[in-house]
Amino acid sequence: MSDTWNKRTKAVHAGIRRSQYNEVSEAIYMTQGFVYDTAEAAEARFIEAGEDEFIYARYGNPTIAMFEDRIAALEGAEAGFATASGMAAVNGALTSMLKAGDHVVSARALFGSCLYILEDVLSRYGVEVTFVDGTDLGAWDAAIRPDTKAVFFESVSNPTLEVIDIKAVSALAHAVDATVIIDNVFATPVYSDAIAQGADVVVYSATKHIDGQGRALGGVILGTQEFIRKTVEPYMKHTGGSMSPFTAWMMLKGLETIDLRVRAQTASAQAIAEGLHADGKLAQVIYPGLPSHPQHALTKAQMGAGGTVLAIDAGSQAAAFKLLNTLEIVTISNNLGDAKSIATHPATTTHQRLSDETKAALGITPGLIRISVGLEDTDDLLGDLRAAIG
Repeated sequence: MSDTWNKRTKAVHAGIRRSQYNEVSEAIYMTQGFVYDTAEAAEARFIEAGEDEFIYARYGNPTIAMFEDRIAALEGAEAGFATASGMAAVNGALTSMLKAGDHVVSARALFGSCLYILEDVLSRYGVEVTFVDGTDLGAWDAAIRPDTKAVFFESVSNPTLEVIDIKAVSALAHAVDATVIIDNVFATPVYSDAIAQGADVVVYSATKHIDGQGRALGGVILGTQEFIRKTVEPYMKHTGGSMSPFTAWMMLKGLETIDLRVRAQTASAQAIAEGLHADGKLAQVIYPGLPSHPQHALTKAQMGAGGTVLAIDAGSQAAAFKLLNTLEIVTISNNLGDAKSIATHPATTTHQRLSDETKAALGITPGLIRISVGLEDTDDLLGDLRAAIG
């Protein structure tokens, strides 16, 4: 692979491992174990496996390795570890490096399961977590201490689409040698330059845009060779959160078309957000690609585009439910990044476990609807939403 290749080319060709048959499409190595010529060879591999030497699928597999290498090349990371789900990646990235007494600073606006890991799981094991308004650099500066071990945030928050300044927060964290861990799902590998902008570790739910077809769960942790091999891999291979070979093959196929899909979805999301904003019939239209978004300038500088997801506020839960139930093309579900457009009511689904006070603080109003824009015709989608809004 050439370092001069652009992302779209890397998404098709990076990480290829061909067998002796020189197949065009990547092979699926559906095996959990591997054979050694001698007992001495088995001993040597368990001491230190060489490149393209595998022990057990929980530790690694040729198909999984192809996916890890390809997404790492796309992101500009040295290495990656593929996981069973996006949340396995978030949990693995954090838990593998933290211990009792460590301090973490995190943005407050997070996906519900991410909040659970930080609020419930890590605190249960003696990790101190300080939450801040992710868009307030002064709050980050005040919360980060000399003993802070890591900072964590979603580069674009779920579901209110706040955009956090990666360069600025990374600079504050690196001043005390803290590790910067970013959940980068909404930015997608297409628009991400997170590692170049200062992130140490990037986490994706491959379930979303990487698969892009609603077929399989998956995740990946990306970072330096040392962090992935020495910190993440020992934790993940012993706790069992690794990806299956068949899932890795599906994710490889997804990467081949991710650039085309995400750019088309983003163009539709931009047009839909502009149309709904111009109509003026909603309490709010939230989209980082709109000039009205508080971090619009940062979005353009950091990502170059607004992404595939927008949020609208219908004014009340009753109005939101009526709108959702009237939609004909847009599907009610809780995934995102799919070829099919999906609408979600976060207050009663993905973030329902939060208190009303916390929801209010995060901007998750009773009328808020998150819309993941798919690959349907843009005019059809806009017409469907306008008809439902009334």
